[in-house]
Amino acid sequence: MNYIAFTGGGTGGHIYPGLAVCDELKCILKKEGIENVNFLWIGNSEGMDKTIVEKSGSVGLFKGIPCGKLRRYFSIKNFIDVIKIISGFAAALSVLIRYKPLFLFSKGGFVSVPPCYAAKLLHIPVYSHECDFSPGLATRLNSRCAKKIFISYEQTKSCFSKDIQQKLIVTGNPVRKIFYNSDPELGRQFLYGSSVHKNMPVLFVLGGSSGALQINNLIRESFNWLCDHFFVVHQTGKNIGKELPLVHENYRSFEFIYNEMSHVLAACDVVLARSGANTLWEAAVQGKPMVLVPLSGSGTRGDQVENARLFKEQGAAEILLDKDVNPHTLQHVLTNMLDSETRKKYAVNAKNMTLGQNSAELIAHILFHELEERLCQ
Repeated sequence: MNYIAFTGGGTGGHIYPGLAVCDELKCILKKEGIENVNFLWIGNSEGMDKTIVEKSGSVGLFKGIPCGKLRRYFSIKNFIDVIKIISGFAAALSVLIRYKPLFLFSKGGFVSVPPCYAAKLLHIPVYSHECDFSPGLATRLNSRCAKKIFISYEQTKSCFSKDIQQKLIVTGNPVRKIFYNSDPELGRQFLYGSSVHKNMPVLFVLGGSSGALQINNLIRESFNWLCDHFFVVHQTGKNIGKELPLVHENYRSFEFIYNEMSHVLAACDVVLARSGANTLWEAAVQGKPMVLVPLSGSGTRGDQVENARLFKEQGAAEILLDKDVNPHTLQHVLTNMLDSETRKKYAVNAKNMTLGQNSAELIAHILFHELEERLCQ
């Protein structure tokens, strides 16, 4: 049995895109009649990685390794995590020696660094993907091991040195295939209990799987105005959502939406969300106007702010940042979005951000060529 290894984790944002690539690659293998290939995922031995990967059904084998987080600031935890990183490298090396994968695809996150360096030591080809506008520390480290590096935006090339730029391929950010084939009627049935469309635009509020307290507070403070002008669909988050006992005939709240997410997104007219890479691309693939409230401050490297500014520059979104995160500015921005022609302009620009291609499919075809070369050796 031949194996293909995937790595990445720490958050769902580093796992779901990799699973999307995995699914597309499996489709290619099935079409080509290649059956002697299995998929292996190397992820964090703690946390959500194992649950997400196994629940997806995309990968046949999950192997957890110890993980140490790479921090850019001083912390006593850095000393402890050095030991975890060394242990993770040894564990990844053991897994790769045992299964001898044809290549390793890295989706990033701190968990991906030890497997990439272990693969380099074993002369296993490494492919890496960066979903944000600027590369994170893990991608910068993994770039030294990678044969090719997939990036989401043409503008990202300038963030790499000239020798690394030769490895770059602009592919966009992979999202699940269902987002390309969503049905707004199913979304409306989920929201309303029927396919009847309410006579007002739908505002879809997202804060990620765990929610965003800043966005939830913004909704609470603007609640009556929002419900007077929009049908509001709100993913509140599993923990902080309990703090929102809001009731209105034009308001629906959910702690978390998964299976119906793509259909609900298809049924909405405007998205109010953070600016994580996956959220942006899921909305862009479906051509949705966005109002973005990026995560900012000392607890982040600023990637969401960079992502949001790029989408604003391309006319695909508006941004609420720092002092502008208030009900008055939100209402002003959303008032403009009430105009259907304005929404169409943002929608076209959002769709254009994806370059008109299925990113997961494009990456899968490149990986398939690597697989063919390796099988012929």
